[in-house]
Order: sequence, then structure tokens, then C-alpha cells
Amino acid sequence: MGKIEEFQRERDRLNALVLSRANLEIKRFFSLDSQVYRGGSIPVKYKELLGLVASLVLRCDDCVTYHIIRCHREGISREEFNEAMAIALVVGGSITIPHLRRAYDAWEELQRTSP
Repeated sequence: MGKIEEFQRERDRLNALVLSRANLEIKRFFSLDSQVYRGGSIPVKYKELLGLVASLVLRCDDCVTYHIIRCHREGISREEFNEAMAIALVVGGSITIPHLRRAYDAWEELQRTSP
């Protein structure tokens, strides 16, 4: 099992745990998070790229991995990924470099394992 598959299984397990115990406010927040990434004036793939850049700047590896998976599913190109990573690096500065490395590792794993 690769890192991405392992990440997805653990994320699903933990989301199920949280939602099984969650109160209304937590459930509403989870719902809002899902709703803002739906298609609208901004296409889904660009919303995911925005989420990816914000996550990298905020240095949340789980969020970075999640948005990389979503970006990959939405069909972003290697060039789009590279440009988004460049924006994140410029905005976030050198402190984001370790997260940038892990982002590229996750992207490459998805590229190797996709049909």
C-alpha cells in the first residue's frame, strides 16, 4: 500500500469517527467545507488548486495531501501543479520547503499509480 492509499484510509476512518460523535456545529462545518469546493463560478479544479496553495502556505501536510489527491482527480496538469507550487512557495517563503518536498512526493506517487 502506498502513502496516498494509506492516507486516504486513515482520513476516512478518522472522519467517520469524528462524524459519529459530532454535534451539529461540527457537522455543519464539515458540510460547509464540502460545499465551498463544489463547482460554481470558479471551476472545481481551480478551487482545489486554491485549497492546495492555502494548505501549503499554512503548512498542513494532511490538507496538502488531500488537495493534491483532489487536484489529480480533477485532471490538473503537471504544469498547473508546478505553477501552484511556485505561488505557494513565494507566498509562504522558505519555511514551506519541507511541505513542498512532500507535496511533490505525493504528486509523483499519484502520477506513477494512475492509469
